[in-house]
Amino acid sequence: MRRLLLSLIFMATAAGAQVPSLSLEQLPRPTMPPGERGPVVPAQVERWRLEAKALEYGDGVKRDEVAAAKLYCRASRYGDAEAQFSLGWMLTNARGIQRNDAEAAHMFAAAAEQGLEQAQNMLNTLGGTPLGDPPPCLRPPEADPVAVAPAPPVARGARSLSLWATMPLPTNAPPAIVNYVKLLAPEYQLAPALVLAVMAQESNFDPLAESPKKAQGLMQLMPETGARFNIVRLRDPSQNIRGGMAYLRWLLAYFEGDVQLTLAAYNAGEKAVDRYLGVPPYAETRLYVRKIMAAVGGQRLHPFDARVMEASPMLQRVRAAMQVIQAR
Repeated sequence: MRRLLLSLIFMATAAGAQVPSLSLEQLPRPTMPPGERGPVVPAQVERWRLEAKALEYGDGVKRDEVAAAKLYCRASRYGDAEAQFSLGWMLTNARGIQRNDAEAAHMFAAAAEQGLEQAQNMLNTLGGTPLGDPPPCLRPPEADPVAVAPAPPVARGARSLSLWATMPLPTNAPPAIVNYVKLLAPEYQLAPALVLAVMAQESNFDPLAESPKKAQGLMQLMPETGARFNIVRLRDPSQNIRGGMAYLRWLLAYFEGDVQLTLAAYNAGEKAVDRYLGVPPYAETRLYVRKIMAAVGGQRLHPFDARVMEASPMLQRVRAAMQVIQAR
């Protein structure tokens, strides 16, 4: 950056002209970081954010805003709310990089949705709800590709569950719960392994579990989700399991059998998945999805019945974008 300014000054002085101003368009746009190799743990994401902060402010290292922005971007993709806020702030203030209020609004929104109050304040100053698709720094990392089922939506409830049937069930699952889930699974066209993996992550099989956000029971249903699937008593274990299974069946139809998107929506809501064109950039949701995917052996697709719900329009957008890339 300093070399660019000195060059401009020298050229103007040599020509006997006034020193030109540096426009926002002349500021650099940091390129996307390459995809990571291997799993990324939360401690690594935190190190990226701390290193970015040091580079942004020149704290113990030579100041380099572009390098800082790249690291903030990398951490943002893994759901780090503070990194999302910091990158949004750099974008709104042209702090060594080009100003981009549209992208900044998305960054502030993602951080605000994770509970960062100052991000909500900044989002309000930019007019509220961001417009357009999320920027690359909020898209899922290359290590987490969207596994969109390639075939058109058809009724798939009768498809064999043989791959899922061989999966081990959680060892800490109480036998009574396992038997009940197995009994209900055919009714909801679900693999018991998937239901029990979600239950293990949600409540660790505690029927009295309640989250700070008032999600309740074995499947951690929110009151509005329970009402949506006609569940009256969330504390009743059998009703709670039925409600969770009904929601999983609905989500599998909506995302055409994509297990990763279904899990992300179960945690963060299907609207968030649609808006971010994949797993939302929330640290909690990303960790949630990774843990359950590991528990089901990384199985990315599950049978679904298209008659339950029309597919998400987001899937068509993702497929169209993939076709454009493959045609190049």
